[in-house]
Amino acid sequence: MDEARLTAWLRDATGDAALVIEGAALLSGGAIQQNWALDVSGGRAWVLRTDNAATLAVSHGRAQEYALLRAAFAAGVTVPEPLYLCEDASVLGAPFFVMRRVAGTAAGHRVVRSDTLAGGRDACVRALGHELARIHAITPPRADLAFLGSPPADPCRAFIADQRAALDRQRHPRPVLEWGLRHLERTVPPPVPPVLVHNDFRTGNIMLDEAGVTAVLDWEFALWSDPHADLGWLCAKCWRFGNDAQEAGGIGPRAALYDGYGAVDDARVRWWELAAHIRWASIAVDQAERHVSGVERNLELALTGHMVPGLEWEILRMVEARDAA
Repeated sequence: MDEARLTAWLRDATGDAALVIEGAALLSGGAIQQNWALDVSGGRAWVLRTDNAATLAVSHGRAQEYALLRAAFAAGVTVPEPLYLCEDASVLGAPFFVMRRVAGTAAGHRVVRSDTLAGGRDACVRALGHELARIHAITPPRADLAFLGSPPADPCRAFIADQRAALDRQRHPRPVLEWGLRHLERTVPPPVPPVLVHNDFRTGNIMLDEAGVTAVLDWEFALWSDPHADLGWLCAKCWRFGNDAQEAGGIGPRAALYDGYGAVDDARVRWWELAAHIRWASIAVDQAERHVSGVERNLELALTGHMVPGLEWEILRMVEARDAA
């Protein structure tokens, strides 16, 4: 990071000619994006978010993610306050934005084993349900979110079409994913009005501390879709980090999540739960390909590819269970 260039830009953006970056540290995680903790004069604690060397085609750019954060913040969703956006790649080599830093941990393996969740596990996932309800209160059309495009007439069938296209571009066939996708097609529920869906609302992207939810992070996959997609994604087994008995993200019971959210169609959530495993398997294949192709040599990306067989096994189990029901 070129701190001199960044300092000059921040001074101009803030109007503070005396601004000094007192510390900058790359935060852990972030296979797709980089997050830098900035300590700035005046006791200001910020996070700078920018691109990694390679990104996923389905990931929004930083200007779009900044707009999503602004919309969520205005709607009362618990997100870090978005502060400044830089679309000039000459400053740091890629666009970036700055947001206020918040306390808490998002590390999934720690969260699901925590004994200090605010109010207990039921209360914690009930709060997550409240957050999702606030997100889903954002509906199209929205001029500030025009980059999301026109909402699909049928979000479920749009998902199937997108996943089929994702599988068709892979170098190797994925018969289990095709089989799971065909099951979704045979059991597709009727369409519902689309809303803003976070599209990666899960343990690992939610900051928590002893007081409760402190931030919903990582909005780069948001889109107009079926609200049950977010509920199904959070409940997917792949985001329970081994604490499988707690179906809502490994944190607490599904019933408490539903209670916090409001009216929920459980059968529809479970359709999207199967969809979540297929989508995550497809993303994992793409992530591994970034490493294998040499575009970005990265151990985390390589290891992500090793998750695919386990996801395929879960897809087989879920389809068989649904067929037997």
